[in-house]
Amino acid sequence: MTVDSNVQKIIKKEILIVDDHPFIIDGYKNAITRYKPDVYEYSFTQGKDCVTGYNIITNPETTPFDVAFLDISMPAYEEKGIHSGEDLAKLIIEYMPNCKIILLTMYTELLKIKNIIDTINPAGLVIKNDLTFDELLFGFDIVLKNEIYYSHSVIKMANQNNNDIAGIDQFDKLILFHISKGTKTKDIPQYIPISLHAIEQRKVNLKALFKIEEGSDIDLIKEAKIRGIIL
Repeated sequence: MTVDSNVQKIIKKEILIVDDHPFIIDGYKNAITRYKPDVYEYSFTQGKDCVTGYNIITNPETTPFDVAFLDISMPAYEEKGIHSGEDLAKLIIEYMPNCKIILLTMYTELLKIKNIIDTINPAGLVIKNDLTFDELLFGFDIVLKNEIYYSHSVIKMANQNNNDIAGIDQFDKLILFHISKGTKTKDIPQYIPISLHAIEQRKVNLKALFKIEEGSDIDLIKEAKIRGIIL
């Protein structure tokens, strides 16, 4: 019996999806399985929060993933210090460095988006409001071709020039961002890799720089917005 040399070999792709909304996971799976089904066979693994995501990624028996779709905001795994899809992305970089990471978020703040790009450098970054069936397939195609995919809102924000002020670095901007979102100072070390003492000192320095030494956090954020440091 002869084998037809024209028959294309099916390539298996291992896909991880972690999102706390089951209907969104189903939507991703339905879309992905329609992408070149004559070329690819898909095997899906899914998680619903940081706990399940952590356990999947760190399990030595887990087959390394080709692509991982991670929602940024989801229930945390406090015991392991895993608070978001960004933390899961860092785990994947450590455990499965060849996996292409696609992060999905509802965040639309310039500083947050730029920080994700700078710290994770994902293969894909998508604002969920940009996402349609066709857009998901378009982004998936680009990522599989070893190119970077940003949804149109991400591109627009990444091209914005935020005001740089002497004496203020990325950590300062992130502290201001999290305070503006209502995060308590004591909780900010969960999101920024510096100590609570360092954060408190930076707040003192920022107030001095803004000439509001006696001001509150509200005054600090108000001045940062006036200066265009945060939106």
